[in-house]
Amino acid sequence: MSLKVAIQMDPIAPIDIEADSTFRIAEEAQARGHELFYYTPDQISFREGRVMARGWPLEVRREKGNHFTLGEETDIDLSEWDVVWLRQDPPFDMGYITTTHLLDMIHPGTLVVNDPFWVRNYPEKLLVLQFADYTPPTLIARDLETIKAFKAKHKDIILKPLYGNGGAGVFRLDENDRNLASLHELFAGINRESLIAQKFLPDVSNGDKRVILIDGEPVGAINRVPAAGETRSNMHVGGRPEKVGLTERDLEICAAIGPTLKEKGQIFVGIDVIGDYMTEINVTSPTGIQELERFDGINVAAKIWEAIEAKRR
Repeated sequence: MSLKVAIQMDPIAPIDIEADSTFRIAEEAQARGHELFYYTPDQISFREGRVMARGWPLEVRREKGNHFTLGEETDIDLSEWDVVWLRQDPPFDMGYITTTHLLDMIHPGTLVVNDPFWVRNYPEKLLVLQFADYTPPTLIARDLETIKAFKAKHKDIILKPLYGNGGAGVFRLDENDRNLASLHELFAGINRESLIAQKFLPDVSNGDKRVILIDGEPVGAINRVPAAGETRSNMHVGGRPEKVGLTERDLEICAAIGPTLKEKGQIFVGIDVIGDYMTEINVTSPTGIQELERFDGINVAAKIWEAIEAKRR
């Protein structure tokens, strides 16, 4: 089977080919004989009834500093392609949301991965609210007094933007911290969005596990250990990836969420697990497949394409 595959992603030139999941997905697609086309999110458009993208035919190779070649710039009608990957990084802002509305117009005739309707309606920190038995005590609120009451109850909390990413704007406020009001003022000055607060989980010192699911089924995990003096374990801010296995609790969580992910067309998902609790379900642009392949020899990209090819048949 040879598929025509368009990839909507951030600029390809500066990516780290040893870590970037989108690169590994493109590399595997090319190895399987699929045709690749690359465009950036600002180049998708609706033009008189057609969803179009301006970009380039793409070839990739695992050579640092020489990892891609682009063909001649051209316009394509995305409805004429077999697969479109929605792979730009957050922030999950109105620009991001607009692209999901445009891609909605061609899906499922063109298979958009992940399903844009549910990417829009299942942002990372909100989908977990449907699975309260598997998450730490959590608050979504804008009002300062409500957040203060949550902190007074749980003493030690994590406070972060509801639509943030990569560990940016994540604060730990322990029992002795006096910065909640100031942080609230800071966030309020940036946007009108709610904040998310969760009870702090001391197990984060042992790592924040990224469990990868394909079409609702777990395939493996990596552990991300915070750098010295850090609460955040995100690799963007110095977290160290380590080999780790799946526990019975991990499998229990995956069994609970997997059917929903599969039903809603979320083919490639990464959940974050600290100790016994899930903190996020990442559907917008999950990462971690290259690290998992190095640690456990699991070709996650191949499994992803097997799932996509089965759906295209």
